[in-house]
Amino acid sequence: MANEVKEEKFVVIDGTDLIMGRLGSTIAKRLLMGESFKIVNCKDVVILGRKSFLVQRYKNKISNKVTKQGPYYSRSPSDIVKRAFRNMLPYKNERGAAAFRRLKCYNSTPSTLISADKETLEKATLNNDEVFYFTRIGELSKALGYVKE
Repeated sequence: MANEVKEEKFVVIDGTDLIMGRLGSTIAKRLLMGESFKIVNCKDVVILGRKSFLVQRYKNKISNKVTKQGPYYSRSPSDIVKRAFRNMLPYKNERGAAAFRRLKCYNSTPSTLISADKETLEKATLNNDEVFYFTRIGELSKALGYVKE
């Protein structure tokens, strides 16, 4: 009994052309219900707004504080997405922290998830006919100084 491997079931979501706020609100509800998620292609998730405004807002978050004391903001696309989703959960209590541990984010598709069935959310899909200004998380993180891609 002690050597049994617990097989975890999770939902894989392809983040390409999904709006971050709508995706996060949907995932936060489902995380609190007990589901597990792995989000791939976080660098292609979209934030609505002009790139110049978003870069300025994120740079202000990073640089307005004393750098030795925090809070520390990551420049990685997967960490930006994960932090946004964390703020949609009650992560300071036990239920929200457990839900947050069931969320994994990846900048691209890992080799273990290439053959997995990927889901997309219709409510969060970007419609180019209705939205004029949008920025991909990968572009935002590159403007903030992320260079690992």
